[in-house]
Amino acid sequence: MAKAQLDELDRQLVDLLARDARVSNRRIAAELGVTEGTVRGRIKRLQQDGLISFAAITSFSMAKNSRLAFVSVQAEVENVRAIARRIAEISPINAVMITMGQFNILAMCLIDDLETLVTVASDQILALPGVHHVETSIAVRTMKYDTRLAKITPSDVED
Repeated sequence: MAKAQLDELDRQLVDLLARDARVSNRRIAAELGVTEGTVRGRIKRLQQDGLISFAAITSFSMAKNSRLAFVSVQAEVENVRAIARRIAEISPINAVMITMGQFNILAMCLIDDLETLVTVASDQILALPGVHHVETSIAVRTMKYDTRLAKITPSDVED
């Protein structure tokens, strides 16, 4: 898949939508000095290219007893992408990132109890071929959470 090219207008449009996705196309057009049709067309293209999407993002407080948990994974470097894809298929994993450092995969999930985390980390992830070590962490207090940068919901996995 070719990497999409964003021009300055695209970037300004995305910035406005990131601050308030409910802003009208008319208001965006006035602020950016373009027509409403241009805004509509750009938004449609950005959505079709998978660069933006619109969703209601709930706060952690709506999750009742759920806690944000992280599973750091040491996996064979030559198989890291395939292992990351397998981890992404595990419920309740919501996000998987390939990272650099001591661990080369980071998985995030919302859990209701420690037993779920043990099952996911030990019984499912550690059992995958090519996984050498896992460590878990649980968020006990969220000091800052910017949903524009860290949306913890299911998504398609791409290379």
